[in-house]
Amino acid sequence: MKAVVIKEYGGPEVLEVREVPEPVPEPGELLVRVRAAGLNRGELLQRMGVYPQPGPRFDDEVPGLEFTGEVAAVTEGAESFAEGDRVMGIVTGRGQAEYVTTHASLAVKVPEELSWTEAAAVPESFITANDGLEQCRCSEGETVLVHAVGSGVGLAAVQVARLHGAHTVLATARSADKLERAVEFDLDGAINTEEEDFAERVAELTGKRGADVIVDLVGAAFLAGNVKAAAPKGRIVTIGLVGGVKAELNLAVAVAKRLELRGTVLRSRSLEEKAHATRSFAERVLPALATGKVVPVIDSVYPIEEVAEAHQRMEANANFGKIVLELG
Repeated sequence: MKAVVIKEYGGPEVLEVREVPEPVPEPGELLVRVRAAGLNRGELLQRMGVYPQPGPRFDDEVPGLEFTGEVAAVTEGAESFAEGDRVMGIVTGRGQAEYVTTHASLAVKVPEELSWTEAAAVPESFITANDGLEQCRCSEGETVLVHAVGSGVGLAAVQVARLHGAHTVLATARSADKLERAVEFDLDGAINTEEEDFAERVAELTGKRGADVIVDLVGAAFLAGNVKAAAPKGRIVTIGLVGGVKAELNLAVAVAKRLELRGTVLRSRSLEEKAHATRSFAERVLPALATGKVVPVIDSVYPIEEVAEAHQRMEANANFGKIVLELG
């Protein structure tokens, strides 16, 4: 089968598309004919050699954290699906190939309203966003602040926050263009972090109370501002680290506000935890995707043969929403 392979660690030029053996599903798994796969920063890090796939080693290194396609084979224990079902889901890797295996508990059926391209933009972004908001116990009437709103997870989070009952949704980005485009997603405030102090702006927009939940896709560079921007008993969940991994923390403020600081990741979690996150997504978000209440946002679509160009676009932070690879 055809697959993206990391032939050595380095820049986008180390990626190649070549033939690799087709995977064989184990009991409880599905074999899926992949039609499209979303691109994520995790795959850029894997390509550079700093985010290895957990689990068994393979002779070839195939990236890919999410997929959508048709069920090609069903094994014992996975009979809730049938051959030909349209499915999507998250995997620990090897999703950017013509075929992928996945545990049935990590797959969900694709609403008929979504195309392959749209479905490919859903799993990693929306499961991650919903899981982060759930971990922070986001609830009715609260204020949510989402950083890096132009990313796939950021755009998912501002929409899913409403499904959790958020009354006020604020978002940040470094680009005025991305903020202008994000406003259409029912934002109550768009903050340009290149031009203003986001913590001060959050205070202005919330009557000095702050944000109850902060979804941080940046990391260390925003930690001090997050603590300042958080409301009393605020919850901060860090999902992305593009802004660094080390920062100073003012514990006096964190203690005074009784803050919760949490980090989260999907890839390295147990099968049971990922299955729970998938079920929660299916219950809360999937119906909203089917009705169009929330929507996947597609930045661009590349054939699998142009995977290096897709990586270049993401590395340049040029994308607004998801970059999708098509596999036919």
